[in-house]
Amino acid sequence: MKLNRPVSWFLVAFGVWSWIVWTTFVKNLWKDVSGLAFDNGSPTAYFWVHLTLAITSFLLGTAIGALGLRSLRILKREAAGTTAGTDAGTAAGTDVGTAAGSDAGRHPSDTAAV
Repeated sequence: MKLNRPVSWFLVAFGVWSWIVWTTFVKNLWKDVSGLAFDNGSPTAYFWVHLTLAITSFLLGTAIGALGLRSLRILKREAAGTTAGTDAGTAAGTDVGTAAGSDAGRHPSDTAAV
């Protein structure tokens, strides 16, 4: 699967957002004084369910953000490889050896295989 740069940045932003939101949620859950999360000092089912939800979201947010970072690193590496190997004889940024019907006008760093 190939991801383009905007999608990769979206995945990274989602991972960061997930950590910010769920960290705040866990802090608020831990400091709960309404009686929902703790009953006489011991955790309630509400606490355990929401803590499990937060941990799952942390893990998914981390995995999604890691995919985005991996894709951005691949795109950067591909861009560095294509700019270092450009030929002075090519015209308009396309390779001379591209086949008809291929992505002739498309820059290779626009997508990354993840």
